[in-house]
Amino acid sequence: MKITPWFKRQFSPILDNGQLPTIIERLAGTPARLERKVLQFSDEFLVEFVDDDWSIQEHAGHLLNLESLWLRRFSDIMNGTPELTVADLTNQDTYDAKYNEQDIEQIVDTFTEVRTQLVTLLRTVSADDLNKKALHPRLKKPMKIIDLAYFIAEHDDHHLAMIQRLSTK
Repeated sequence: MKITPWFKRQFSPILDNGQLPTIIERLAGTPARLERKVLQFSDEFLVEFVDDDWSIQEHAGHLLNLESLWLRRFSDIMNGTPELTVADLTNQDTYDAKYNEQDIEQIVDTFTEVRTQLVTLLRTVSADDLNKKALHPRLKKPMKIIDLAYFIAEHDDHHLAMIQRLSTK
């Protein structure tokens, strides 16, 4: 089954802020889903390359890598910054981190710690905060907190699906 490339995805604004608690639960569950997917495999299998793509371990590391961007973007919206922090679309930080040379359990543990920070922040937003927004620099669409949370959850699921695909090759 084909997986749509991430940069081809489009996102519509979410009008019902009452969906945020459900999206937060998705975000809170990502570390456990990641752990279940990756810790079942040998270290050798986790770092294998398939079709010139990232390894399973690099996909896991990429999720960790982007947590700092998500936290900055959350702050951008909360602080009234007009445009969200720009992402490095080349993902050079993921390549530079050399995740295949790191310990997978440490990657998962660190991801869990940082994701917990994001989830905690999301659970503290007020009704007034839910109306704040900033422009997404690539999509050129305004994003509110709920839109950002959904975007992150979809990004998580994209990479978990990539890991699933690689685990069955």
